[in-house]
Amino acid sequence: MQIYYVYILSNYTNSTLYIGVTNDLKRRIYEHKNKLISGFSSKYNVNKLVYFEETTDIKSEIQREKN
Repeated sequence: MQIYYVYILSNYTNSTLYIGVTNDLKRRIYEHKNKLISGFSSKYNVNKLVYFEETTDIKSEIQREKN
């Protein structure tokens, strides 16, 4: 069974949040911290992990991410 992660990142001042879903949390956080993928997190310097949880139900987590 595949494990997925829903996670929340913040910027240094905790004024901006980013919610994401991935199957490789370590890799994804590395990508955010090193701005390897342009987008919201690199634009707003959101790279501090403040929360994560594991799940096996990716569909519900993607829906949760969008709400």
